Amino acid sequence: MHCDSICISVDDDHIDGTFAVPRTGVPGILFLHGWTGSQQSDLKRAREIATLGCVCLTFDLRGHAATEAMRMQVTPRQNLHDAVAAYDALANHPMVDKSAMAIVGSSYGAYLATILTSFRPVRWLSLRVPALYRDEHWVLAKGQLDRMDLTSYRNSEISPEENRALAACARFQGDVLAVESEFDDLVPHTTIANYVAAFRQAHSLTYRVIAGADHALSEKAARDAYSALLVGWIREMVLGAR
Repeated sequence: MHCDSICISVDDDHIDGTFAVPRTGVPGILFLHGWTGSQQSDLKRAREIATLGCVCLTFDLRGHAATEAMRMQVTPRQNLHDAVAAYDALANHPMVDKSAMAIVGSSYGAYLATILTSFRPVRWLSLRVPALYRDEHWVLAKGQLDRMDLTSYRNSEISPEENRALAACARFQGDVLAVESEFDDLVPHTTIANYVAAFRQAHSLTYRVIAGADHALSEKAARDAYSALLVGWIREMVLGAR
């Protein structure tokens, strides 16, 4: 909402008035799904958030859904290109306010989301169980990475100076939601702690743990808890700023 002053002629005099004018655009929210996932996992939440007055975009990263055949060859760099292209498509939607962009990422998608903030303006960033990868993995086939090496890396204390995703977090100045699953067997607490500690300049940081949840939110109760948390945060942060 913004205000425009107006001078209104009346008889041989004038009076002052003020137009309270809604912004021409609405918030745009981009969803980034996790590895081996698809946009189907985000559609229900996207539809719910759209009812709040947002334009939401879900999409399938290369190596998933219709392009699953290339999964063992696609690299994180290629998937970042997917994310940038999707962001641009959302930002160019005629209803979207380009200054009110949010990203909602899960796992691998959350990792990509943090890096995307280095290339495009993002005001709100939601990260559910954000995964972490070595910088040297950037141009390697994601589906062929050593799982034991990843587990070891994610259980290590890592600073923003040592990782491109954490470095992006350290530069981010918007609002952040970080969500951990209590019984996550893929993204340990140490990884979440590395992310949370990296947000040195964030305007606000909300950190929550979903009790009893695994990485994939296999149980309906966990999925419902996450949905309620995300929608509540979007309502407070994104819509509250309008």
